[in-house]
Amino acid sequence: MPKIWLSLVILLAICLLFSLNCDASEKRKKPQKQAILLVAFGTSVPEARKAFDAIQARAETTFPGVEVRWAFTSKTIRSRSAAEGKPLDSPETALAKLMDDGCTHVAILSLHVIPGVEFHELQRNVRLFEEMAGGFECVTVARPLLSSSRDLRRASEALIGRIPRERKPEDAVIFMGHGSEKHPSDAMYAAMHGILQDLDSNVHMATVDGYPSIEDILPKLEAKKVRKVWLMPFMTVAGVHAREDMAGDKPDSWRSILAGKGITCSPVLTGLAEYPEFVDIWLEHLKDTFPPHR
Repeated sequence: MPKIWLSLVILLAICLLFSLNCDASEKRKKPQKQAILLVAFGTSVPEARKAFDAIQARAETTFPGVEVRWAFTSKTIRSRSAAEGKPLDSPETALAKLMDDGCTHVAILSLHVIPGVEFHELQRNVRLFEEMAGGFECVTVARPLLSSSRDLRRASEALIGRIPRERKPEDAVIFMGHGSEKHPSDAMYAAMHGILQDLDSNVHMATVDGYPSIEDILPKLEAKKVRKVWLMPFMTVAGVHAREDMAGDKPDSWRSILAGKGITCSPVLTGLAEYPEFVDIWLEHLKDTFPPHR
């Protein structure tokens, strides 16, 4: 090989080695900056948003000194909020901002109830951010509320404990879950119904878009000649579903359906995030992934 070419090859190798050493040096010098991203579906009901404030306060107390931010998966909720002059971030936008702000390690807490469609979409998109050159060193996604048999049992016992004391033994209780008709995680609602039935045969779980539905519960109420039902949401916040589909006055609301059967209803409009017992479960899942490292 001519000397000039040999010299060029050596020079190129030296430049490449110097570049690699500079990159490694920059990575070593880059300070670690952690953050928590709380991700929820969202709500358009102002009264229900107070639940998010309670969760943030708990997260900041549990992880002092770590910045806590929010993102919302519902495009509809984000659009409505933007129209009110209160823009909200999607998970992707929030992650991009955290990356621009120099965060190196991010722990994400999914405030969804089950690991359904939105949770898996979140997981998939988060992985893409972690793979970006010059991006995060690590991003972790904590499990949603119901992620194990232990979670199912704890949640069921917590629900029983939150039934109003005025409820009489002959009164039925129906918890409204969202449901996910096209996702296998929908089965968790049926599992919850089974556990609740073991704890109290007059307590039921039904869903808006999954199994069991309110129609599946009606025969059980009729068989016991139930005359009064307490309606309670099994959702992160008591939003539109709880206030309209469960307790509203429209003909197809659960309250109206039950009234058509001669059953009196007493709705309770409190979301799961307003109960410390459920926030405890979510935060334990976050602790499992924090600090976010591998």
